[in-house]
Amino acid sequence: MMGTSLQIPTVLYRTASKDIPQWLRMSNRDVKKPTSKEELISMLTDAAKKEIEIRGLSRKKSTKPTVSGTAKHLNIHRDTLYTWLKEFNVDFDEISGEISTNLLESVETSKKYAYLIGEALIGEGNEVAHIDLLIGDKEGPVGEAFALGLSNLSVGHTPLLAVIRPNLPPKPHTLLVPKVTVKNLEDAGKIFGPAQAAVAKAVADAVEEGLVPKDKLDDWVIVCSVFVHPEAGDYRKIYHYNYGATKLALKRALAKYPTLEKILYDKDRAKHPVMGFRVPRLWRPPYVQISLDIPELERNKKIIAQIPKSDRIILEAGTPLIKRYGTKVISDLREIAKDVFVIADLKTLDVGKVEVDLAYEETADAVVAAGLAPIETLDSFIHEAKRLGIYAVVDMLNVEDSLAKLKPLKEFPDVVILHRGIDQETGRSIGLELIQEMRQTFKDKKFLIAVAGGIVPETAKEALEKGADIIIVGRYVTQSKDIERAVRDFLELTPTMREDVDLFRVHVE
Repeated sequence: MMGTSLQIPTVLYRTASKDIPQWLRMSNRDVKKPTSKEELISMLTDAAKKEIEIRGLSRKKSTKPTVSGTAKHLNIHRDTLYTWLKEFNVDFDEISGEISTNLLESVETSKKYAYLIGEALIGEGNEVAHIDLLIGDKEGPVGEAFALGLSNLSVGHTPLLAVIRPNLPPKPHTLLVPKVTVKNLEDAGKIFGPAQAAVAKAVADAVEEGLVPKDKLDDWVIVCSVFVHPEAGDYRKIYHYNYGATKLALKRALAKYPTLEKILYDKDRAKHPVMGFRVPRLWRPPYVQISLDIPELERNKKIIAQIPKSDRIILEAGTPLIKRYGTKVISDLREIAKDVFVIADLKTLDVGKVEVDLAYEETADAVVAAGLAPIETLDSFIHEAKRLGIYAVVDMLNVEDSLAKLKPLKEFPDVVILHRGIDQETGRSIGLELIQEMRQTFKDKKFLIAVAGGIVPETAKEALEKGADIIIVGRYVTQSKDIERAVRDFLELTPTMREDVDLFRVHVE
């Protein structure tokens, strides 16, 4: 009606105000002008945070507060806010940027979900148990995997809830996923019987023992991948091994096992039990590299058979041997040297990538390029070797300035050979003074230095004392009447080399 004001009943206003955002209910308050720059910044910070929250930063949408929005939350006109900013010399963009960044970081931190991974293998024979599991929040990626696994069934790999007995699941709820295809009711019985019960009991016991926090029982879920061999027949062993493996995998997940130190210590000592052979790496120098240059395969096999077992031994498929038989000779040598580090001495001068690939296909652990090759060839050679995960070696035979040759390389080789050729062997020095100079010049690089050329125990000892990592020997061993004794002449040069077998090697755990 004209000339009259609309009166809102007090009760109606109070009821409606419950649904009004707090910042709107505060809009009737008088806002006093700040008395200092610090006070204005504090007011801006509080108001801007409210604006960001309402605009959806809590849903991780990137945004910044605005002058208009902030003024609205302060219950003042934007022109008034502009006046205050000018008077107190406050840069709104700078303040808003800091607020947006800090709040986004806090929101992202609060949205991080528990996502823990565990693994364990226990037992032997057909009943061996291997468990892979995830444990984490229902609202996070583990919970999503749990729900998808339970609702998206796959033929032969149907997930099922782990239960201690029918109608009694443990907490956190656990989804059991068979790794091996379930083909018949006999296979299903092993999964729905001893394996299911073992996993569920292990989870329940882990909670009772305090491995799993009790305040997370309704917040977390577990996804547990279970291996049961089709020929496993002993139900008690299936239960026994899967219980232990699940408990251990849980413990490891919650402890964030393994540590980086554990991985680095064990990675080159470990031998996978299913593979049946060890993959050697050059992590424990010094080494004795035996150059098999005699171009007769059977004779080289006889030589290998007489070499003492040692972690310090490297076998080199020499250039004459490869030229006669091709890179396939590497695989032929593997028949009697399956656990030994094998180098293919290709002396590559061109088409670096192609030659690396040829040796790699025959299981070479390392390949050798000639230092005389063009830089482009060496770059291609080294890159391809590193891409395939094998060692790149550069032989400095006849290279006048080894340091100058190495400096322009895009990637540094794993091994550099200081080499005097057989035809040059006149008793002269083999450039041992270069060892320390090379170390100093490339002190930011990780690489090994090998020495070659008429090496005998006396010169080998000198090279080791000057810092060589690999001693390359040929005729002293391959033409010896007592090959084992000849090799021992080198292995016994230093106390470190006498430790020819790593006593701390880990095969299983």
